[in-house]
Amino acid sequence: MTCPHLEYREGDGSREFETARAFCTVAERFVQPVRADICTERYDLDPEADCEYFREHEGLDWDE
Repeated sequence: MTCPHLEYREGDGSREFETARAFCTVAERFVQPVRADICTERYDLDPEADCEYFREHEGLDWDE
């Protein structure tokens, strides 16, 4: 499952980017490409298992 909280934005309200950047709607900030890899399940990463923002938003404990 690709994270439902990931968006790609082409600007931040005050400037436009040449390339859309990954934005986490839970953390309410742009995230680094490695974070977006988790969001899109690249390299067998999983937002439900590997992302602290997703887990906190969903109310999941780390031992679940």
